[in-house]
Amino acid sequence: MSSDSIKLVRLFLLVEAVSFALAALPHYGILGGGYESQPTAIIVHSSIAGELFLGFALTWYRRARTRAIALTVQGVAVFAGLVGVLTIAMGIGPQTVPEIGFHSGILVVLVVAIAISWRASRNSSGWVRKQ
Repeated sequence: MSSDSIKLVRLFLLVEAVSFALAALPHYGILGGGYESQPTAIIVHSSIAGELFLGFALTWYRRARTRAIALTVQGVAVFAGLVGVLTIAMGIGPQTVPEIGFHSGILVVLVVAIAISWRASRNSSGWVRKQ
């Protein structure tokens, strides 16, 4: 992976991690009242944030594995996000406008980030694989 590719992948990981951390705060009663909810939402959002922060940190420790690390942690986050959307659709999870908006938006960001991580080549030529 080129240096620019690694920087972009790390940026996505950091933005995603911060997004999930911020999404947990209203469930704690921080950043806007009235959105406190089941402890499950707090645990899930915080866990995903922690997992993405760990992935971000690991890209500094294992630079050569940045692509694999990003794909792994973002894949887990997409799965968890889809479970969140499913619980909202089933009426189990919080059905607030901010919650629906967050899950919809973060899934788009995660899918774009996975596509970028997937396309990032392992060589120094950048984004296009050699054929």
